[in-house]
Amino acid sequence: MEVVYRRPDALTDLATHYCPGCSHGVIHRLIAEVIDELGIRASTIGVAPVGCAVFAYKYFNLDSCEAAHGRAPAMATGIKRVLPDHIVFTYQGDGDLASIGGNEILHAALRGERITVIFVNNAVYGMTGGQMAPTTLAGMKTTSSPAGRDPLTQGYPLHLTEMLATMPGVAYAVRRSMHSVAETRKTKKAIRLAFAAQQQGLGLSIVEILAACPTNWHVEPVDALEYIRSQMLPEYPVGDFKVSEGLGE
Repeated sequence: MEVVYRRPDALTDLATHYCPGCSHGVIHRLIAEVIDELGIRASTIGVAPVGCAVFAYKYFNLDSCEAAHGRAPAMATGIKRVLPDHIVFTYQGDGDLASIGGNEILHAALRGERITVIFVNNAVYGMTGGQMAPTTLAGMKTTSSPAGRDPLTQGYPLHLTEMLATMPGVAYAVRRSMHSVAETRKTKKAIRLAFAAQQQGLGLSIVEILAACPTNWHVEPVDALEYIRSQMLPEYPVGDFKVSEGLGE
């Protein structure tokens, strides 16, 4: 029989710890498929975050390391400068990247570091129990905003990717989603272009991915996909915010 689907070589044969319906596992696979298709597994290094994906290094079958909370862009900067011929990517959630790591990603972008950032946005702190994150939607209930996020007292949702797109050191900044098969395919294409930007030495590349968190949203997995479509997309529309000329050519 013809094999039509198999585990990518860049993924380990290991069951993940992620909750049912969580988008992390599928995003891991997309990254691994791109790495295999580009033939760069032996020269790729991943940097794991603190958060739900804290054990990401266990699931990627390639050289990886663990960064302190929010410091993945700084660690990736050091690795890339020491090993400029390698592909270096960080894998970070909204709490890790947009909150405690906000300063790290801001200055990595200002310097135009040749790294790739995979930014998973599920609008909540997942690992620590569902607290409000910088990306939490206005009116969204969390354990630290039980009445719903009030922009007047708790601030507005942070549009990190659009902000980074304004910086000269950023080569590629886009937002994609995981709420449908069609959008998942577009996410994979964006990941490929993000790695291409690094291969071409164009600057920092970031792919923000709208992801589901059924556990902390207190919904069923299928309903979580609908929540992305109906609630997250109006606040965080998918699209290309910056694509350097000639990227992918």
